[in-house]
This record gives sequence, structure tokens and C-alpha cells, in this order.
Amino acid sequence: MNYILYDGAVRNNLLPFTFTRPVADIRIGILTIREKWEKFLGTTTTTITEEYLSEKYPMIELEENVMINASFLPNPELVELIENLQENQAIVYEDEMVAFFTTNSQDEIDFESYELIDFEGDVLTVEHTWDIFQKNDAAIRADFDLLTADRESEPIPATVNVLGTEHIFIEEGAVLNFCTLNATTGPIYIGRNAEIMEGSVIRGPFALCEEAQVKLATKIYGATTVGPHCRVGGEVNNSVMFAYSNKGHDGFLGNAVLGEWCNIGADSNNSNLKNNYESVKLWNYETERFENTGLQFCGLMMGDHAKCGINTMFNTGTVVGVAANVFGAGFPRNYIPNFTWGGAQGTQAYLPKKAFETAKIVMARRHVDFDEMEQAILQHVFDETKEWQK
Repeated sequence: MNYILYDGAVRNNLLPFTFTRPVADIRIGILTIREKWEKFLGTTTTTITEEYLSEKYPMIELEENVMINASFLPNPELVELIENLQENQAIVYEDEMVAFFTTNSQDEIDFESYELIDFEGDVLTVEHTWDIFQKNDAAIRADFDLLTADRESEPIPATVNVLGTEHIFIEEGAVLNFCTLNATTGPIYIGRNAEIMEGSVIRGPFALCEEAQVKLATKIYGATTVGPHCRVGGEVNNSVMFAYSNKGHDGFLGNAVLGEWCNIGADSNNSNLKNNYESVKLWNYETERFENTGLQFCGLMMGDHAKCGINTMFNTGTVVGVAANVFGAGFPRNYIPNFTWGGAQGTQAYLPKKAFETAKIVMARRHVDFDEMEQAILQHVFDETKEWQK
């Protein structure tokens, strides 16, 4: 069977992260949503997404296909239903489409002619940016079980202070010495060739993905994910870093999500709690106004290729757009548009040519090419959203 993941109606709720990727490639837990589905299904998937992303994330349609709403995270019960879908059948959850069978000979999909199968079990969904950190605890636990089933962990080094040994899994090549791991509050997963430096203290649930690094004397509270090739230091609480991003120095990051190729300057901090303890509002790109999250704790949402200088102070519920470069004294605005250069003292457009030069240098340091396809995606984001820059 050919499986295709599609963005669905929630894409706009997940900006700035879906400016540069489909919903399926958001990381929550240990794996991306796509990686979870492919692990369960035992096959690769393709994508229906925005046209400007389709070269990097193509769709392949065969004679028979199952379309899956990428905002739904897989679990054994849901996957079993999907694998057994037949022609003219669809799965719904609380009146929302989860998956449906289609053939390439169908001119259009008429769901009124479909047999609708209700899924009545529990399922994790990602519908808003804050779901990424808010539901990261449950996602880490599910991914931990998926990745470690019937496998044996590498031994925990003798120098590591450890609680909850049975809930710790270390992949081959990982390096950790003279650190403290407490997995009594949730599982701890250490990916292949990852490193935890001396003096670090970590409470689960926690995921350190492949080739990622925890710097000296870092303090991490769950539920936190440090994605592949990321670097993290200082104090971190309930945050998700997608991949290739750096927060390598002292400073606090809490209830936050960082995309790819972000860099947080030394001694930078984000607030995750308002002084009056009211629920936090976040910028909504679709309505172009701030939306009440209903959360008391909500920090920083930072899109791909965004950067901030040393000692940057982000207010509670700040959204930083793609390729923004934030610096200077004082608190910048709670919403910083894509390709913005500056901070509280004033901003201007960060021209794509300059942003591309930086991206090329940054990615080359990790032996990744900033190719024409990546450039075209960022150029499209700039062209389509430049009117938001003020």
C-alpha cells in the first residue's frame, strides 16, 4: 500500500514551523511525525503539502493509496485500522478526517459515498504550535516504547549517577560521564553518537537525538527533546529543538520550540510565565492577531534559521519568524516577522541575499549544503510575507 501524509487544515496554526516543512516533518517526542508513521507502517511515505515545498517533499501517487492526516500521531490501534482500510472507506475521529482510501482513477473524493469508521481510542494530535511542547511528555513516552521494544541498551557508564535505570536507553556510540540522569519522572533516551558532558543534570522525560550534545553543567527538566545535531547548555525546561539548532550557553529556555538552524546567543532568556499569572497569548498568522493559548506557561516559538544575539530577553509568548535576526537591549516585540533584522530599538527587513549568505556558512559548519532548493523555499517565504515587516 502507498501511504501519503497530508497537511490538513491545521497547517496555518503551526506557523512559523510549517513555512519551511510539511506538518509531517514536525518533531515531537523523539521522532518526527513522519518517522513515527514510517516506523509503524514499515514503509516510506510521501507528502501532500504547499506547492513551493513539493520539490523537497514530493508526493508519489500509485494505483491505490491511503491518505493520512499528518496532525494525528500514530498508535497501534489507529495503525491497525489504517492498514485494513478498503476502497471507499475512511476513518474519522470526533468528526475530523484521519485517513481515507483513494485510487488514482478517482476524479474527486465524495465522502458522502464513503463508509465512515469512527476511531474511538485515545490519540495524540498536533493542532497548535504549543501542542509541540505541551504534548511532548506523552510523545516521548510513546516513542521510547516504540524505539526500544525488544532491544538492549548500551551499558550506563559507571561514572553516571542514575535513578530509574530500567527507563534509560543508550544507543551505540553515545558518550556520557560524570552526569546525573533521573528517569523516575519519565524515560531518558540517548541517541547514537550523542554526548552528555560532565556535570549535567537531567530529569526525564528526555530525548537526546543522534549526534546531539549537552554542554558542561547543563540543567534539563522534562519533557524536553534535543533534536539531531543540536547543542544545548544552560537551563532548559519542557522544550523541543527540531534539529541542527544551538543553545550552547547559559540562559533559560522554557516551554519553547526551536526549528532548525536556530542559534540562541549566550545568556539569552525567555520568560514562560506572565507576572500576573494570566494565560499566555501567541501570535496567530492566519488571523494576524494574538490568540489565547489557555496556558499559564508558554515561552518562545522560533522558526527555522532565526538567530538572537547575546543577552536577548524574550517576553512570555514570543513568536520569532523564519530567518529573523534579533539583537539589542530591551525586550523585542512578542511577534517578530520573517526576515526581520533588529530588536527593541527598531527593525528593518533582513534581505534574502544576506540571510542566504549566513545560512550557507551555518549549514556548511555541519557539512550540509545550502542548495538551490533550500534557497527557493526561503525566497518564497520572504516574498509571500514581506508585507508583514514593519
